[in-house]
Amino acid sequence: MMARNRFIVSLILTLCMVLGCQDKKIENSSSKQVENKIELNNDEPPRIIEDQTVPDTIVLSHIHKPSTVYCDLDGDNLTDTVQIVQNTKNEKYGLRFIYGNRKIEYLGMGTDIVGQGFDDINWVGVFEKAPKGEIYWNNVNDDGEIITDEEVNEKDKIKLVNDGIFIHQAESCGGGVIYLNKGKFAWIQQE
Repeated sequence: MMARNRFIVSLILTLCMVLGCQDKKIENSSSKQVENKIELNNDEPPRIIEDQTVPDTIVLSHIHKPSTVYCDLDGDNLTDTVQIVQNTKNEKYGLRFIYGNRKIEYLGMGTDIVGQGFDDINWVGVFEKAPKGEIYWNNVNDDGEIITDEEVNEKDKIKLVNDGIFIHQAESCGGGVIYLNKGKFAWIQQE
């Protein structure tokens, strides 16, 4: 009777071990299937992956403080990240826009910035958010003179619908607000 009980206990233990291992194998393979399913059925938009040469040549600026600003440029209620970056090939600085939907865009670093006649923002000393709802205007006339609020027509004033980015030279004149106007970058001169 003892031998029979030992045999039954031994058989049960062996079955438990075999089935336990089977459960782990099934559990692990189903985990992989779930992981794959999550990757394939992700509801987020696909991430735009930069060209493989970009990460090696585009680096976050080490000379600008701060070099990162958080805002909502496109009005989708997702936090966008704007960074001052440098192209290490030509050593020129520009802006990287990483939108909340993961789309990435660049300005500068050797290409003209919003038609302003410069392609490098190494001169930027002030880098901050221009808040939604603020009113701006190009405060320099065609003769290069600074104009005041009273000298500007109401139709020429721009109330930011979404956040923008204010860049300016530190302790001197020159700069502006970069913002999205109907999906395209626009510039408001600020002296």
